[in-house]
Amino acid sequence: MNALIPALTSILGLAFSVALFDQWRERRGGFQLIWGIGMLFYGIAAGCEALGEAFGWSDLLFRGWFAFGVATPAWLGLGSAFLLNRTRFGYTYAAIVVLSAILAFVVRGRYPDAGLVPILVLIGGIVFALAVGIETYFQNERWPTIAAVGVAATTVVMFVLAGTLQLHLVGEAGSRTLAATAELMPGPARVLAFPLTIPGGLALLFGAVFSTYVFMPKRRVLPYSLDPNQPGDEFLFNLLIAPVAIAVNLVASLPGAARALVSGNIHSRVPATILIALGAFVPNYTDSLDQWAAVGRFVGVVLLFAGFLVSIEVFREIRIPFTSITIATARHERNTGSTADAAANSRREPASHAAD
Repeated sequence: MNALIPALTSILGLAFSVALFDQWRERRGGFQLIWGIGMLFYGIAAGCEALGEAFGWSDLLFRGWFAFGVATPAWLGLGSAFLLNRTRFGYTYAAIVVLSAILAFVVRGRYPDAGLVPILVLIGGIVFALAVGIETYFQNERWPTIAAVGVAATTVVMFVLAGTLQLHLVGEAGSRTLAATAELMPGPARVLAFPLTIPGGLALLFGAVFSTYVFMPKRRVLPYSLDPNQPGDEFLFNLLIAPVAIAVNLVASLPGAARALVSGNIHSRVPATILIALGAFVPNYTDSLDQWAAVGRFVGVVLLFAGFLVSIEVFREIRIPFTSITIATARHERNTGSTADAAANSRREPASHAAD
């Protein structure tokens, strides 16, 4: 079972990546390409785990499992950033980048061999977060491109460090279990994991919740506006209360969303993004539970794949990737009043609804 579950995770992750690459080939959406890269990493990391558990852990398998596993959430979260490029989600992304950089600096004492990496991560995180925040403020849809530069550069450095630094070897390589390898990676690589895993995992989770809020029937109990044309003090106040306002409005909107779901009038992206949010949450939670980590990663990829299938079934046909063989034709979104239009407008308008 220790090898079977990661093997299933790898197969499903790689199949998911093929479907995403095929969708990108057809539609040329940047988020599809980036999610495809993320799921490819997901499948490779799980494959390394399956081989390690089945035949014993080698240095190569551990390095691959660590590097691809760390890169996975970064690219999945970056895909969510590209999907939400027309919204104010850039503020959230910038905030979690700063958080991850600060955490990497705070825990530097745990990795005495990390050298200057923690301070470089802190400086780089602040610079990229400021750039993303400024671009979001000026309503430039290219803020995810800045995030992509940071993620790509950090991923390259991570692969170099994970592939070349000497491991903290303990015992015979073939006798190691996955849990026993946790402390083997040198400090520089482990510190660099913070700006990859934390922003990526939280961006995927918060991005899915944000999308759910956008497309569900909303009841705005706490109004707010992130319009950059308002006075500076008002903008900063609204920026601070926006997370609270969104959370309160989301909870207040749940009864209406439940009624819409029961009546069949809910926008189909709502269940899709709920599945994606759960798919992001479960692995993040179970990774701290050694005996459930592999199961959590499998459940996560199942939920992510389910959310993907729900989404593409609505808007296009389902077909065998890279072929013209159609499995299911597209079905049209049921008229839900102005829900879909309001959601579309929330991605375009520069005023308060763009924050929703």
